[in-house]
Amino acid sequence: LLEYGFTNSKSDPSLFVYSQESTIIYFLVYVDDLLLTGNDTMFLTKFRKALAAKFSLKDLGAPTHFLGNEIVPTQYGLFITKHHYIRDLLHSKNMHEAKPVTTPQATTCDLSTTGDASTCDITIYHKLVGSLQYLSLTRPDIAFSVNKLSQYMQAPTDFHMQAAKHILRYLKGTIDFGLHLRKSNSLQLHAFCDSDWAGDSRDMKSTGAYIVYLSSNPISWSCKKQTTVAKSSTEAEYHTIASTVTEVLWLQDLFKELHVQLPCPPIVYSDNMCNLSMCKSSFSFSDETSCNRLPFCSRSRG
Repeated sequence: LLEYGFTNSKSDPSLFVYSQESTIIYFLVYVDDLLLTGNDTMFLTKFRKALAAKFSLKDLGAPTHFLGNEIVPTQYGLFITKHHYIRDLLHSKNMHEAKPVTTPQATTCDLSTTGDASTCDITIYHKLVGSLQYLSLTRPDIAFSVNKLSQYMQAPTDFHMQAAKHILRYLKGTIDFGLHLRKSNSLQLHAFCDSDWAGDSRDMKSTGAYIVYLSSNPISWSCKKQTTVAKSSTEAEYHTIASTVTEVLWLQDLFKELHVQLPCPPIVYSDNMCNLSMCKSSFSFSDETSCNRLPFCSRSRG
């Protein structure tokens, strides 16, 4: 690929970009699955022939499936879903006839309080949560609930397994949900982020989440428990803003490598006024921070 004039992306090692004059070609490689697209039909035809001369390839034409995703062209753009993956997962767990629910997690569900629930099969739990994590790559609506389940991988109980099956019931009722990626003349990059504070009663750590849009299209999201204990609600929110900005900067670099010109600087939205003031000025956390604070004592083990 490098000999052919492609450049390996620094943002994504599996991405190769060809840019000469007005020709731009993107080549994505994942093991033995390849995705090739660009704005020059003649170059694409010539390049496919050159690849076929060196490797055994099967040209499947316009993509309808890629890495488990179903890609459906629409009059507005593309619709990406995992309908068949969800269907197969429901059948494998004997949940294909389960009663659907309207939310991925019950509002009264506290996974840290399991009572006298017995330990479930850890291998089955790991496989199920792994499948749900894969689904969350195109289903941001289950990201929070799946993140909660993934925090109990060491010693899951029947209570946690029931919470995982609750997500399956939600997926059964929303099996046709997916991502609508719409064509747009706007290339505005903007993100929304938020955080709870000391939401995990076991270790008092907070959970932060963000979602990044290109125009009206969601292109990146995350929901993770923070690695350190935030001593205040402001600090918890600030850590989430920092993670969001890091992702936005990475996306900016990726778009530059794709030769996509963003019309204006990205915007990150947060609902914490204290953090907004901090972002505009030089600030460091201290005991004088004007916000709710959490007394917390920790001791090293071992």
